[in-house]
Amino acid sequence: MTNLTPEEIRLQEALHHVAHWRRWGPYLSERQWGTVREDYSPHGTAWDYFTHEQARSRVYRWGEDGILGISDNHQRLCLAIALWNGEDAILKERIFGLTGNEGNHGEDVKEYYFYLDSTPTHSYMQALYKYPQAAFPYSQLVTENQRRSRQEPEFELIDTGVFDDNRYFDVFVEYAKDSAEDILMQIKVINRGTETKTLYLLPTIWFRNTWCWNGDADKPSLKEIKSDHSGHIIAASHSTLGNRWLYCQSASEVVFTDNETNYQRLFNSPNTSKYVKDGINNYIVNGDKSAINPDKVGTKASANYILTVNPNETKIIKLRLSNIPDLVEPLGKEFDAIFLKRQQEADEFYQWITPHSLSEDMRNVQRQAFAGMLWSKQFYHYIVEDWLKGDRHAPPPPPERQNGRNQEWFHLYNEDILSMPDKWEYPWFAAWDLAFHTIPLAMIDPDFAKYQLDILTREWYMHPNGQIPAYEWAFGDVNPPVHAWATWQIYQIEQKIYGRADRQFLERVFQKLMLNFTWWVNRKDAEGNNIFQGGFLGLDNIGVFDRSANLPTGGHIDQSDGTSWMGMYCLNMLAIALELAKTNPVYEDIATKFFEHFLYIADAMNKIGELEASLWHEADGFYYDVLHLHERQITLKVRSMVGLIPLFAIETIEPETLKMLPGFKKRLEWFIQNRPDLRQNVACMETKGIGARRLLAIVSRDKLRSLLQKMLDESEFLSPYGIRALSRFHAQHPYTFNVNGSQFRVDYEPAESTSGLFGGNSNWRGPVWFPVNFLLIESLQKFYSYLGDDFLVECPTGSGQMMTLWQVSLELSRRLTKIFLQNSSGQRPVYGGTQKLQNDPHWQNLILFYEYFHGDNGAGIGASHQTGWTGLVAQLIQQFGECKSQHYQPQIEQDIDKQYQKR
Repeated sequence: MTNLTPEEIRLQEALHHVAHWRRWGPYLSERQWGTVREDYSPHGTAWDYFTHEQARSRVYRWGEDGILGISDNHQRLCLAIALWNGEDAILKERIFGLTGNEGNHGEDVKEYYFYLDSTPTHSYMQALYKYPQAAFPYSQLVTENQRRSRQEPEFELIDTGVFDDNRYFDVFVEYAKDSAEDILMQIKVINRGTETKTLYLLPTIWFRNTWCWNGDADKPSLKEIKSDHSGHIIAASHSTLGNRWLYCQSASEVVFTDNETNYQRLFNSPNTSKYVKDGINNYIVNGDKSAINPDKVGTKASANYILTVNPNETKIIKLRLSNIPDLVEPLGKEFDAIFLKRQQEADEFYQWITPHSLSEDMRNVQRQAFAGMLWSKQFYHYIVEDWLKGDRHAPPPPPERQNGRNQEWFHLYNEDILSMPDKWEYPWFAAWDLAFHTIPLAMIDPDFAKYQLDILTREWYMHPNGQIPAYEWAFGDVNPPVHAWATWQIYQIEQKIYGRADRQFLERVFQKLMLNFTWWVNRKDAEGNNIFQGGFLGLDNIGVFDRSANLPTGGHIDQSDGTSWMGMYCLNMLAIALELAKTNPVYEDIATKFFEHFLYIADAMNKIGELEASLWHEADGFYYDVLHLHERQITLKVRSMVGLIPLFAIETIEPETLKMLPGFKKRLEWFIQNRPDLRQNVACMETKGIGARRLLAIVSRDKLRSLLQKMLDESEFLSPYGIRALSRFHAQHPYTFNVNGSQFRVDYEPAESTSGLFGGNSNWRGPVWFPVNFLLIESLQKFYSYLGDDFLVECPTGSGQMMTLWQVSLELSRRLTKIFLQNSSGQRPVYGGTQKLQNDPHWQNLILFYEYFHGDNGAGIGASHQTGWTGLVAQLIQQFGECKSQHYQPQIEQDIDKQYQKR
């Protein structure tokens, strides 16, 4: 371990159970209210059943939320900040936003907070919350967004004027671990305005309420055991977590209440506890002294710091949550030294991860991308059987629940730390999102990345029939089967960066994925012809119809993307099987089965049958979905990502692999020689001295050229910021389909969708999405490894500039990455026309990683903290740095280099 960085040593200690460095982390949700887990309504109206207005007074069943907080890995004890500016009607204890029914484009967080840094073990973390000094405009945000139509932009907090003249506080929250169980917390408050202002800062510690539901858990306790001029100590006692002590810098007071529901306020019925969840709120905001416990005990407590902050002044508050009693100087000189050391170790770790020559701006974007990935971990708790049946000491759920949402998933038992797409807008795991999350996570914490895929395929997640749960709103929906791809990627990334080949992980997940593959084959190939339907496949409203619902025409859709995803799945499984076969010959037989299955899928993709419409349209040179009715088939000629996804189904097999696996090679050669009808999807390139590299792909050389002509056309798919999900061709030529007197229509929409086809903020009708762009880049690089420098395409189409496929992949990477980077005018495309984010020195270097991006100008749209799959930009930056370090600098790299130079 002598050559390892301190953070790597901590990761090793966690792996080998020497120290539980991951026990404490940023595992609080940012929104527990309005989720399916907390919904006990008859008809599944989660957004309306448990509202933000109720959240301060009502105890959650399945988790907790807070602002920039931490908890242990079972979320027994939580620590976060609360704030009051003297103007708000309520204490600021949680992040506010609009539900799907309130926003003109669906769920929409209405606050500004930024994840700035974190190490994988959370030995150091930093984040920033921007708190207005004027009253928070809750009602204005709701009213104005409800007034606006889908054709209008969202009304944001910054549009209300509360940040004008810098009338706000910057609240930086930092954590540093001295040991796995000794956590330092530092809060820096800066007044950015021009007037002296008072801020009530209330670091709050509380226990998740686990005792009132079934009555069989010991009730924990918080108690003040010291209060003098040197500070305060709160003792926390829990039957399974043990004892902890929160050391607080001297405060105006420490106040206590209980994390119990205020039934009197919410339901006009008697309270079961004298002190309730909103007691501290009622004391601070309303001056109600009876709302807090004078005995200084409870299950929720806050240290109250009343800070008078002059313009541009910084006030610092220190706390320490430790398993060590009687620390002599818990907040003294050692405190500052620990923080400094952990910050330096974080810098050292990330320098080791990315040692390449990068601009300061690129490093900033990558570092914040990693921070967002790590801050987006969340304790996710959802036991569906208990949720369906109800708890002993709570009213039974409505009878409609037994036939409603997720009732077939009674086996599902979730109590884990998971990577969330966005802890406010999507505070629940989404299966295909999670697969993409693991790629940047594998770069910095391969064990956590592996854990994500491992548990997703375990029996308490995966359905007994082999289906992987999609997401909380409907576990039975169908997401693209990208988990074999992610498994193979993690295995390779860990090998490359850390020099470890975890074959046990590879084999364990592979075995479970074979069950999932079988589910796909049995459930999603309606006619047994290797053409797959699949449902909406995560692409939301990209098509003419809602593909997860019954079609208004009847019949079913033969999906170009569904079939291609399965072709990709076959090849990912084939690659894993070949790797496992190197040490276990049994896997040669399994590899052969996936090879054979791929050939049939690829053949069906390009030629269904003489009497049926093909998914490949020869005249257009593009893949389309086909509406399959009883008597006829109709090609749905929408130029969308659906027609580019066939590019994902590609794999190369190296001669060395074939040499090691003679049994598989013999079977492969048999197919090539004896099945000429299937041979078109297998190619080989003779290379003198080493034999033949094999290429397996749905898309042939000629089809590849045809697809790329459209994909790289700036009037179609190629945006200045990546590949659009829908061709710009449809801006002037919308696709329409008439049935039973109704018209269904697909228009090019580069920003928010005007269609509510699959949810308010779902839109694949024009914007740029990172996950599919990332897969396109990888596919082009695989094609390049086979076709080499002799295969050139025009990029952009019509420009006269010829590129290899490797150069095209780097060009796409450059366009995606520049979304976040400052251009020559110092502007970041991600922030569009929001001038404060573009020009204010206290905002312009803070990065938000949005769900998707405007197809024409690159502005961020959708969920604003969906670092999850947008965090893939960290890997793109890494690849750029590797190219530079290897001195691979043809013209395209020189152009990229110029773009990335610091101004």
